[in-house]
Amino acid sequence: MSELAAVTRPPEPDFAAITTEELLVYRDAENRFRASGAARAILGEPDPAAAIEWRKIALPGRDLPVRVCRPARAGDEAGTGLPLVVHVHGGGFVGTAAQCDWTNSHVAARLPAVVVSVEHRLLAPGSSLADAADDGWDVLRHVLRQGAQWGVDPARVAVFGESCGALISALAAVRARDAGLELKAQVLVNPVADVTETMFDCPSIAEYAYSPSRALPLLRLFQRLAVPLGADAGAVSPLYADDLSGLAPALVVVPTQDAVADHGRCYAERLREAGTSVRLTEYPGAKHAFLTLPGVEPQAEAAQTEILAFLRAALAT
Repeated sequence: MSELAAVTRPPEPDFAAITTEELLVYRDAENRFRASGAARAILGEPDPAAAIEWRKIALPGRDLPVRVCRPARAGDEAGTGLPLVVHVHGGGFVGTAAQCDWTNSHVAARLPAVVVSVEHRLLAPGSSLADAADDGWDVLRHVLRQGAQWGVDPARVAVFGESCGALISALAAVRARDAGLELKAQVLVNPVADVTETMFDCPSIAEYAYSPSRALPLLRLFQRLAVPLGADAGAVSPLYADDLSGLAPALVVVPTQDAVADHGRCYAERLREAGTSVRLTEYPGAKHAFLTLPGVEPQAEAAQTEILAFLRAALAT
């Protein structure tokens, strides 16, 4: 039986009425599809010049999978290791690092760099956004502590995330500054930047609530799972961080036909006001998660090219 026949994509559920059990069943089926060869017509073919493998990182209380992309035939550039890009995939309650092989393999092969993509804990009852944020930060610290084993240069490090992953990456950039760890860049693609009660106040939420996708029910479920009752939503909302100064230079990529487009715009403005270098680039007509959908989103390749150029300049020796 062919993989295409064996792995089919599940229908999108009603996120406004989904139960926990239904969510877990949908998550497993959707992630199997995203990690399959059958999905590559949508998600894109990996760069053949990159080697891709799953690894596990032993962290306190858990072993966390990461998807590692590196140049297939390249040593370090100057005896000090390759640049490190810690990537966090999109999707709060569904998603896998494998869905981002197209971009991550191209980044690894063309910079060149080691790209470590975090298979973070997905949101569910008992697993909140704070847990996923800890996964991103802990992987960054772990790889840097063992930089020689990973073949990376600890002086050339960037974080890169998409959607919920961009939120996690933005939080990691703040934590890195506070810990005295110098990042060279942060790339935030269609970021969710606010999970407080003001999350839905943006004009873009109203404009794109139900078209081109049913974003509003999905975002309401995301917020409910992300911040359990009694938790501090501001602690996991980069938009409301107390201090955004002194952070790594940022590239914020915003597809305009996206319910959270204004999240990216507002966060870029807050970074600019705080004195952090930021470039905001908008892709007219592009939809949420467009970077992971080169098979159906024509602007994905242009965005990938921009991200590569930004990282190449930031991570140069």
